[in-house]
Amino acid sequence: MSRAYNFCAGPATLPEAVLQQAREEMLDWRGTGMSVMEMSHRSDEFVQIAETAERDLRELAGISDDYAVLFMQGGASSQFATIPLNLLGEGGSADYVNTGIWSKKAIAEAKRYGNINVVASAEDSGFSSIPDVSAWQTSADASYLHYTPNETIGGLEFDFIPDSGSVPLVADMSSTMLSRPMDFSKFGLIYAGAQKNIGPSGLVVVIIRKDLLGKARRETPTMMNYQVIADNDSMYNTPATYSWYLAGLVFQWMKAQGGVEAMGAINARKAKKLYDFIDTNDFYANPIDPRFRSWMNVPFTLADDALNADFLKGADARGLLNLKGHRSVGGMRASIYNAMPEAGVDALVQYMAEFAKERG
Repeated sequence: MSRAYNFCAGPATLPEAVLQQAREEMLDWRGTGMSVMEMSHRSDEFVQIAETAERDLRELAGISDDYAVLFMQGGASSQFATIPLNLLGEGGSADYVNTGIWSKKAIAEAKRYGNINVVASAEDSGFSSIPDVSAWQTSADASYLHYTPNETIGGLEFDFIPDSGSVPLVADMSSTMLSRPMDFSKFGLIYAGAQKNIGPSGLVVVIIRKDLLGKARRETPTMMNYQVIADNDSMYNTPATYSWYLAGLVFQWMKAQGGVEAMGAINARKAKKLYDFIDTNDFYANPIDPRFRSWMNVPFTLADDALNADFLKGADARGLLNLKGHRSVGGMRASIYNAMPEAGVDALVQYMAEFAKERG
């Protein structure tokens, strides 16, 4: 049986070459007689894996020595509390932009630790467009400005990096990390759950400017203190070793594809194919302002919701998996991260055209 195309928003599809290499190395990593899952995180073997992964990530993303790269546990959602505990300070305030469900979750958690100013919200547009920057009510004395470059559930994506001036810019890049070239020097802190473009779940990558370390509040748990994690090379305790290893394989695969420049070109083509088809077929619709459509997560609806179940059943039969939209939004959603080949998007478009012809 040929491999299906998995359009899940996360945990998402992984490159087939990475899965094959992991399978080959499962029982014996490079003649050690051990699986990576069995290795001590203090061993020379795993330290080599970890150092190579960080070096490759820095090379891919263009991350300078001004930043610490942390491989932490708990996924991106754990960072909703970790960030204010480390950056907000006692009695401090922070600015947040609300563009969807993940922004809302980050805001709700941060409010537990200080004064949170929602500088702009896309709620009035039904989270279909990014509020104009000229109307943002930012604060010059904010500890940081937080935004979500891409909302995976709603499919709303920034097409620009906000200018936060001297205020550190913080971004949840779980679904955009490594999907295209980006100037990371504009950010104070970036965090990304691994299970979309980086690797399997259980791991979160944090990239933090070193001058922002050492600011954690006294009550910050040790395992959430960025300074402690940085000082211990992300190994204060046993890290998510196998997820870290697989992320390293993904970084190597990306380099072999031509790096983020090549991935960006491929991702742009994939998104254009799918949106162009949706826009030229009356049977399907996408609710997002075309300027702010996500490259990574494409929600769409059918002309008749009563046909949703049949659409999904037919898709599953063709090996086009996990196209059901998030329960809060409905409809369909195709997540087309780095590891989704163009052939997968082609197969989806072909099926959508046939379904519309038969049932439209």
